[in-house]
Amino acid sequence: MTFNDIFKSSFLKNAGSVSIVDMVLAMVLAFAIGMLIFFVYKKTNSGLMYSSSFGVTLVALTMISTFVILAVTSNVVLSLGMVGALSIVRFRTAIKEPMDIAFLFWSIAAGIVLAAGLIPLAVFGSVLIAIMLFVFVNKNTYDNPYIAVIYCENQEAEKVMDTFLGKNVKKKIIKSKTVTKDNIELNYEIRLKGDDTSFINQLADISGVKNAILVSYNGEYMG
Repeated sequence: MTFNDIFKSSFLKNAGSVSIVDMVLAMVLAFAIGMLIFFVYKKTNSGLMYSSSFGVTLVALTMISTFVILAVTSNVVLSLGMVGALSIVRFRTAIKEPMDIAFLFWSIAAGIVLAAGLIPLAVFGSVLIAIMLFVFVNKNTYDNPYIAVIYCENQEAEKVMDTFLGKNVKKKIIKSKTVTKDNIELNYEIRLKGDDTSFINQLADISGVKNAILVSYNGEYMG
């Protein structure tokens, strides 16, 4: 192998397979769309804890997907090797919120479409998805449920409490009832008529009612 043969290697030939203009344009657009995804995630996040690191990951994932696909589309042999390399990657981090999966796929898809040169599709699709999320994610079409935990001394107090509760809430469903010799514990799922929770104070003042606790329930439920 001569000195000239070294410079005729396929490695050096691949260096110019993607132009500088294409690389810069694709990465800048990937960053811009990644920031859009980050902004939408920040504004529509409904989980108990907001993760800024996950938002930054969405931006990075969009850019990573872009330059990986740019490399793959420039060389058929490289594309086969990339598939084999990525097939051994395993992610162990659990996805806590279902919407996080949508944001992850959005970032990856945006990067792939950008690298494929379909810039109008990437921009229009991302804007349309952002509008859809803003419209539907933060739109509450249901009443927030609450759990009422009430302790009564006897059955008579239970009847009075149950009647009073039915008059002051929109809906009540008894979830559990525990009876001991000197105590009756009842757990209700209730829907309030408004934002006023003062009825729980009045309920606690009923004769025979020991304690009354009202807890907001943020889990998934059927309407």
